[in-house]
Amino acid sequence: MTDAAPSRPALILRDYSDDLAPHFHDINAEWIEAMFVMEDLDRAVLRNPRGKIIDPGGVILFVEAIGIGIVGTCALKKSGEGQFELTKMGVTSTARGLGAGAFLLAAAIARANALGTDKLYLLTSKRCEAAIHLYEQAGFTHDTEIMRDYGSRYDRCDVAMRYRPC
Repeated sequence: MTDAAPSRPALILRDYSDDLAPHFHDINAEWIEAMFVMEDLDRAVLRNPRGKIIDPGGVILFVEAIGIGIVGTCALKKSGEGQFELTKMGVTSTARGLGAGAFLLAAAIARANALGTDKLYLLTSKRCEAAIHLYEQAGFTHDTEIMRDYGSRYDRCDVAMRYRPC
């Protein structure tokens, strides 16, 4: 007789509310500080997500694992008419392996589509190999135009990708 694999907790999508802002900050600060140096743009967005993302027309999503709490977040930052940057996507280190990143990415793409997005893109680093693989599986492709137009926003950015649905 074999033991059954432990089941994953159910995942629930949550929209931004001011009481969730500390999770947005802490989850992103965790991965940024573990892998990189916190930049001025990071600090500005993490300290004021309502002013920097929500009020200008963007969206912040959270994933909650039942029995654990908020374990991940990401934002769609409006960068022009019909244009959004997928940004500040992270999952707590203790929740990796629960499928929260894929769940959150699929929800963000669906929300971007619901907003009538013409251009959905992201900026990242080659050091984020697992995330890049996840983005590629979801339909993002490497894009030199995105790199040229937006890649200088972060010192750590050496990868730019654009969503191209199959």
